[in-house]
Amino acid sequence: MDMEGRAVLITGGAGGLGSAMARRLRAAGARVVIHDVNAERGRAVAGALNAEGTGAPVHFVEGDLADLAGARGQALALDREVNGFYGLVNNAAVVPLKPIAEYTLEEYERIQRVNAHAAFALVQALAPSMRARGGGAVVNVCSITLGGEWANFVPYVASKGALLGMTRALARELGPDNIRVNAVSPGAIPTDAEKVHPDPEGYARRVIERQSLKFRGTPEDVAHAVHFLLSDRARFITGQSLDVNGGWLMG
Repeated sequence: MDMEGRAVLITGGAGGLGSAMARRLRAAGARVVIHDVNAERGRAVAGALNAEGTGAPVHFVEGDLADLAGARGQALALDREVNGFYGLVNNAAVVPLKPIAEYTLEEYERIQRVNAHAAFALVQALAPSMRARGGGAVVNVCSITLGGEWANFVPYVASKGALLGMTRALARELGPDNIRVNAVSPGAIPTDAEKVHPDPEGYARRVIERQSLKFRGTPEDVAHAVHFLLSDRARFITGQSLDVNGGWLMG
């Protein structure tokens, strides 16, 4: 129960990775708020988590991170409601798959807003109250695709590269306030996001071939890494990216 009583906001909390994070952090005693654009799925995930057993109730909040001003205002209101967030997990992402020629500029801009710019807006909103309470922790969810092995992901990879750079810059700036900022970069984790690949079975085989560990990772594997980086066990770790990819990419 190393997160006992600490409030944590998880964006994209209704997805496969986000819901696993919410479950793991709730089990550790956190007061979890999940944020997602999909209201139906978000309410279902929160209801299912709350039905699993004891612990602080998981709350769901609907919102579109592409509206940066709206997201910032919503975060400020939520921060007041929970008496200050200790943790923020910037997990939400739009995951398209198509050649660069087929993207519109509007699509590109929306991907950047949701996947990267929203993280800036939320940290900007929540950092002052973290500072006032003596510290906090942020985890940004990046991606194995930054390794450069995938085609047709250009806007997505660009957004994750921005998020990784932001992680390091924020860690430097917010460290004196005892606010730690780290990243987790998942590998090929079976979630709905994999549905963008046209041949799921062939894709799964290629994943196993590339990984050093010959089994598929799970959302829970990523959730454990996020939990660690939010907890006091990682009190001397900031500005780092933890790869959770089964040894696909190393170093």
